[in-house]
Amino acid sequence: MNRNTFNQLIQQGSWHELFITEMGWNAPQGQHFLPTITVDDTDYDFTVVAQRNGFQILTCQVAVIPNMSTCRKIDLKLRRQANDYIAIYTLPQSEHHLWACPLKQNEKRDMVVVEYATADQADFLFSKLAAITFDIDELTTIIDVRQHVVQAFAVNSEKITKDFYNGFRKQHKEFATFITGIDDNIPLYDSKKKELNRNKLWYASVMLNRLMFCYFIQKKGFLNGDVDYLTNKLKQVQAEEGDNQFYRSFYRDFLVSLFHEGLNAPHHTPEWEHRFGRIPYLNGGMFDVHIIEQQYDDIDIADDAFASLFAFFDTWQWHLDTRITATGKDINPDVLGYIFEQYINDRAAMGAYYTKEDITEYISKNCILPWVFDRVAESSSRDLFKPNGYVWSTLRESGDRYIYDAVKRGYSADWQQLIPADIAVGIDTSKPDLLERRKQWNQPTADQFALPTEIWRETIERLQRCDTLIGKISSGEITHINDFITLNLDIRSFTYDLLSQTTDHRLVANFYHALQNVTILDPTCGSGAFLFAAMSILEPLYEVCILRMQEWNAENPNLFQKELGEIACKYRSNIQYFIYKSIILRNLYGVDIMVEATEIAKLRLFLKMVAVVEVDKRADNMGLDPLPDIDFNIRCGNTLVGYATEKQLTNDFVEGDMFAKQEFEQKIQERLVIVSAAYELFRQVQLTGTDDRAEYAKAKKDLRQNLVDLNDLLNRHMFASIGSNNEDEYAEFLSSHQPFHWLAEFYNIIHGNGGFDVIIGTPPYVVYTEANFVYKIPNNYTTKTCCNLYAYCFERSFLIQNKYGKCGMIVPNSSISADKMIPLQKIIRNKHCSWISNYSWRPSKLFEGADMLLAIVLTCHSDKEITYSSIYKKWYNEYRPCIFKNIAYVDVTNILIDGSIPKVPNKLIFPILNKMQNRSNSVYCASLFVHDNTEFYLYYFRAVQYWFKILDRIPVFEEDGVKKVTGEMKTIYCNSEKEKYAIISFLSSTSFFLNYIIWSSCQVVNSRDFNVFFNMSIMKEETLHLLYKLGVMLQNDYQKFSHIKKRNYSKKGREFSMLKQHFFIKNSKPIIDEIDKVLAKHYGFTDEELDFIINYDIKYRMGDELNTNG
Repeated sequence: MNRNTFNQLIQQGSWHELFITEMGWNAPQGQHFLPTITVDDTDYDFTVVAQRNGFQILTCQVAVIPNMSTCRKIDLKLRRQANDYIAIYTLPQSEHHLWACPLKQNEKRDMVVVEYATADQADFLFSKLAAITFDIDELTTIIDVRQHVVQAFAVNSEKITKDFYNGFRKQHKEFATFITGIDDNIPLYDSKKKELNRNKLWYASVMLNRLMFCYFIQKKGFLNGDVDYLTNKLKQVQAEEGDNQFYRSFYRDFLVSLFHEGLNAPHHTPEWEHRFGRIPYLNGGMFDVHIIEQQYDDIDIADDAFASLFAFFDTWQWHLDTRITATGKDINPDVLGYIFEQYINDRAAMGAYYTKEDITEYISKNCILPWVFDRVAESSSRDLFKPNGYVWSTLRESGDRYIYDAVKRGYSADWQQLIPADIAVGIDTSKPDLLERRKQWNQPTADQFALPTEIWRETIERLQRCDTLIGKISSGEITHINDFITLNLDIRSFTYDLLSQTTDHRLVANFYHALQNVTILDPTCGSGAFLFAAMSILEPLYEVCILRMQEWNAENPNLFQKELGEIACKYRSNIQYFIYKSIILRNLYGVDIMVEATEIAKLRLFLKMVAVVEVDKRADNMGLDPLPDIDFNIRCGNTLVGYATEKQLTNDFVEGDMFAKQEFEQKIQERLVIVSAAYELFRQVQLTGTDDRAEYAKAKKDLRQNLVDLNDLLNRHMFASIGSNNEDEYAEFLSSHQPFHWLAEFYNIIHGNGGFDVIIGTPPYVVYTEANFVYKIPNNYTTKTCCNLYAYCFERSFLIQNKYGKCGMIVPNSSISADKMIPLQKIIRNKHCSWISNYSWRPSKLFEGADMLLAIVLTCHSDKEITYSSIYKKWYNEYRPCIFKNIAYVDVTNILIDGSIPKVPNKLIFPILNKMQNRSNSVYCASLFVHDNTEFYLYYFRAVQYWFKILDRIPVFEEDGVKKVTGEMKTIYCNSEKEKYAIISFLSSTSFFLNYIIWSSCQVVNSRDFNVFFNMSIMKEETLHLLYKLGVMLQNDYQKFSHIKKRNYSKKGREFSMLKQHFFIKNSKPIIDEIDKVLAKHYGFTDEELDFIINYDIKYRMGDELNTNG
């Protein structure tokens, strides 16, 4: 389709011809007119003009183009009739259109809109239509069409955010240089770019955060209705400076007043409004007088700082929602989290990393929703949750609805008949010559069946898993919500559908009350990534519950009076705003050791709320309810230091006067009760939406003072328990340790609720040693010998969660595979059901800029200890969107060992391991090594990625012509020449490599890693001889394919050359395969087991050579 045709069809509104004739869509089937949808007293009538595989194109003529908030409200009702659609809103006799498309990314359903005033201005839309244009004979499924639509309309916010960050980074540095009045005698950085003037740099961040917030809200018209308010006011101030008028500088005489007397004040005088315009009262604490502003009286910032910053900001399109424009420079509040995590506070140096949305979503949904289900099951009729009750019957009758699209790609009931014959021939494992029949399985999968970068071997396993899942669903095997985690089903869609389809109002009521009561904590929250994920999961469930309650209330006014009354009487903005406010105040809690982190987290949450409110100039406060004050939900302090529970406090009493001890205990208890009452009052004042500013201010002041008094008591008690009473040392102790007393800060939760319901997050990955740390970890940590902060965070989390609690964290893989982490592994497994998924760092990695092997650990309380684990997952970048949809867990409870929770690819591993153990009489390969030096030795390289490198001779390694031995190697001594080469064969085999990956930390080889079953004393002489011969052949092959390279280096001022021998083991894979065949015969592996071993990790081990040699 050319541009002229496109323009003409848009101008004529010929949607049928555009989609069906020009773009290859199909005519609609069945009813063309959908039932009328009413939102905010406006009717919307949709007509189906085209469809493809059930994905519908809808048109709707409107009097006013709906805004984003309205589009979302419409979608809430429209999705019952058309789950997948593009809606085109049109004005009569006008080319002004808006295309709205709900997209599901990271399991979050979001709305993307494209708007244009005339066809000539629809360049951007035209550029997108090729992606959703189909050939007339093209075969597609609904999954294919969804992928095409996502490709066309998904906002690449990650790339845009990175581009913005690159410019922002420069702006932040420059802005700080314009600040005066904050330790001006201290330079910003030292010669090595290390931050010196922390307070000035912190205040630069505070100001930029406030200004970015203002840029977002001014684009919605909240700053006097002027979308360029700040830039225009800067020009006004500069024009009037120095003329005996209002202004000396933009900062001192305008911004300070705007922040403190405008955005932070509920009432403005006419004189103030004449000068500043109409500005809403925001509350929230963001525009309070900051601690830096309290400490320094003479702060000023030159106007040039703002001129430069605003010029940069004005090159971007600022939106509080998800939209795309022709500029390609659309940013939303997600940018704030990225900026903070990547740059401002150098989080990576503190072992903290930017956790992407797919990770936070996966962890959060699998902790929050099972908790909600468990509570609802307790409070609902037992019949609902019986195997044949409504809940599990809904699943049983759902077909493949709750299997992720990334699992179903290419799937149909007859997929085995549709795949190529030379692939299908390898499916039957009962016939002979399996390796030969599967010789094409390492080829790239045909497009209509493939996920990105898949080979047939992976595709067949995925499609077979799809068969298994459908079988389990249809047979009614799934009868507990935890099965959704184990089988990795779409728990979010299932929960939403239950609520939207049920006819039982009590079920919805129980869900709603569970949602309102769940307490969710990120104990190292950073800029709030996990809190945002939690909000994303809770929001649509709050929304659908309220919608259903409204429907039932309309039929029977006696139902849900209390729940709906809370919304109707107190919130003037809209229901969406109420939902966010409820979630933020009732559900979300965060702690971070860095105050800057907590400020960003609050800022992002506030922007989320403002995003759903439209300016109403006629309404009080421009239609915006004051933001909630969450200073007591998002706290600053050291998660690891402080009293977590009453038991900890009691245990810490020093020996002494029993009466003094009782008196202190009583005093603490009284203060705890006072703080609890003050907090509850403060929260209720906010939840009820009181307009009494004095009542709110007093409640906050009382709570803050009571907390200060209680914390002082606890801090001094903790300080005394370590044996000191020196006041100077006490101040230093507070500064270095930053104690955070969970018992005091969250008494209602720790004491009243028994702890938090859900704890999620990314703890810091930092090695701990007392000598090098500014604070000391108490000795009561059972994981103290693990010597890493993430282990302590895990232990603290289990301590402050209640007996029904769910926990989910992403941690280094060593947590489940290193002997040093045995105390942590015991905590994870003790009285828990655990799910552990494992992730490599090559060829791609989960954390940007961090070469880390990772594990996601999910736990819940269980009387019976059960542990599930996954494959050690590798992937290419293109596959990233599919990773978390294709996690497959295996029950490993019965093969656990101290020091390692195995990383298991699939159930074939169990017979392989059993046969190796039984055939070897439980003798390890390590037992064959000789401790004394002998003339028979071999060398192994400690670093392992794709191959276990074993050599029978010292490789070439010279520096400036001097022969040396590389420190990368270690030596193993053997009894004889034959044993030496047999051991070389075994250690070079994929059978050994598979064991290494399953049990080890996958980074360096440790002595424990040789505890793999291999016993030459019971081996047939013929087998031993074959292994000897193959070992010799393999070493000669290594030498044949090796290259000796010379490179020049400069290190610490020394210039030198290095001559080094490099080995290309993949070229010797045919010999390694022969070794595995010999071992298979010895151990008694089946053809299927041998095929699995030989081809384990084949795509990544062989790389580009896979298809040339395969």
